[in-house]
Amino acid sequence: MEEKEKNIDNKKSTNNKENKTGKVKLFILIVFSVLSISLFLGLEYIVISNVRYKPIIYLYPTQETEVTVSLGYKDKLTSSYPKYEDSWKVLAKPSGDLTYLKTNQKLYSLYYESNGILHFKVEKDGFCVKGEEVAKFLEEKLAKLGLTERESEEFIIYWLPKLENNKYNYIRFATSKEIDIDMPLNINPKPDNTIRVLMTFKGLKKPIDVQEQSLTTPKRTGFVAVEWGGTEIK
Repeated sequence: MEEKEKNIDNKKSTNNKENKTGKVKLFILIVFSVLSISLFLGLEYIVISNVRYKPIIYLYPTQETEVTVSLGYKDKLTSSYPKYEDSWKVLAKPSGDLTYLKTNQKLYSLYYESNGILHFKVEKDGFCVKGEEVAKFLEEKLAKLGLTERESEEFIIYWLPKLENNKYNYIRFATSKEIDIDMPLNINPKPDNTIRVLMTFKGLKKPIDVQEQSLTTPKRTGFVAVEWGGTEIK
């Protein structure tokens, strides 16, 4: 009898081990399948959370217009002003002045921060900029990217302290496609031209060789929407 009970216990133990091994194998198979599908689809970025600091949105319609602004990933937001619910509804003037229709609050921009979808990294193209030369660099490149002097000034005032204290900086501006994937932006009525600037950067102790990034100047005609923000490469 005792021998029989031992055999039963041994079988149970063996079955438990096999079940655990099977679960581990299944988990590995699932992970491998996800990675394989990602590679097959040509996904260039690993999906992780990383903060997009201070994206702010300006609106410049050709005439006073009620505008609804919606963000694609509400669950990724970490902060917003005015408080984002399902959208922002504003009365926008050609000057860029906004009235938040929920409270009649006067604004000049809409603000949010969020955890990003894309994981940016040091690419083969971009710019290597000395900390002491960052202000001049940004003045030149932001103008090239279509920002006005006022928009550029606000960008530089926010980012300069984070960049000039680094001996060198790797800087790259995300493409429109990357920005739209990272945080879809829907504006109704649709602007004639939308300018979205997302600077990615990494502080460096030594300079690196990178191919200079090619930048294109967008149009600023008709109803124009502008957004700028940035993120640090980890």
